[in-house]
Amino acid sequence: MTTFSETFWRDTHVLVTGGASFIGSHLVDKLVSLGSDVTVVDDLSSGSLENLQQSSEKVNIIQKDLEYISKSDINQIFKDKEIVFHLAAVHGGRGYITTHPADVSSNYSIDHHVFEACTDSKVQNLIFASTACVYPTKLQENIGSGYKLKEEDADPTNLDGLMSADIEYGWEKLMSEMQLNAFKKQYGLKTCPVRFVTAYGPRENETHAIIALIYKAVEKMEPFEIWGDGNQERDFTFVEDIVDGTILAGEKIFDGTPINLGTGDQHKMIDVVKVIFKILNWSPNNISFDTSKPVGALSRALDNNRAQQLIGWSPRFSLEDGLRKTIEWYVKKHQLSGKVNDSILLER
Repeated sequence: MTTFSETFWRDTHVLVTGGASFIGSHLVDKLVSLGSDVTVVDDLSSGSLENLQQSSEKVNIIQKDLEYISKSDINQIFKDKEIVFHLAAVHGGRGYITTHPADVSSNYSIDHHVFEACTDSKVQNLIFASTACVYPTKLQENIGSGYKLKEEDADPTNLDGLMSADIEYGWEKLMSEMQLNAFKKQYGLKTCPVRFVTAYGPRENETHAIIALIYKAVEKMEPFEIWGDGNQERDFTFVEDIVDGTILAGEKIFDGTPINLGTGDQHKMIDVVKVIFKILNWSPNNISFDTSKPVGALSRALDNNRAQQLIGWSPRFSLEDGLRKTIEWYVKKHQLSGKVNDSILLER
């Protein structure tokens, strides 16, 4: 069981950017349960107030776009905040980030505004939501290799090293980690980048792999379509585990050390699909594989030894346990239509 410092979080003034998003809303709920005084800033372009229903009466919600904001307005939002979790970003599943490279590149300006406001407001710690997409794709090409990406494989502090990242979204996050390190060096900003990998769970939408697969299964899609050949491997990490690690990082890391938050387990997409079929007690007559669709890295998993050693974090949920909780939520909220709408798989 994950143990947090109650005295650290109780009555602490916390700001969560992107707090109405999938991961952000779960983070808000947990912080509220720990007794924090939470403010959310979100433009609601991909998040929703529905995600915050559990905590809405206990948080201050500000609807604002952090890309187009004046210095005085953002400084007013960040004033007197002690801890900032920065999750606001233009993002989506593999289909979205592949087809909207210019949009996701705008995250760099959002991040700069947040880093500058944190510096001006002298926050005690800034936890930056980064991604496994910062890692070189050449390390993720061999299915079955068992290789686990280590934090030093993408080191934004080593300006003389060779770096590569996963399309524009990954490059932007890597460059923002470099920008964050620059604020640390020049202004002494206390911070911790946390690198998420293939998070899934309740409140996620159909642009992401797990919910897209559950959506297709709930709608009894025939033939059941999988993007790619089904052999691509991912480190699927349940959202509650992601949130636990993010909060622990906020407690314990202030020197800019990046932390991987992943299970370290690699699951083939076809095997994940079979678990979903098992939980739903349904299987299609045929499965088709669409190799024209974007799938990203062929083999991705994160080494979490640093997280275990520095913040005492390890994941609590197995893939099947996490899928059961996610499917239970999805079945309750989803209105059956009798067909799969491909367009929603590519939206934000």
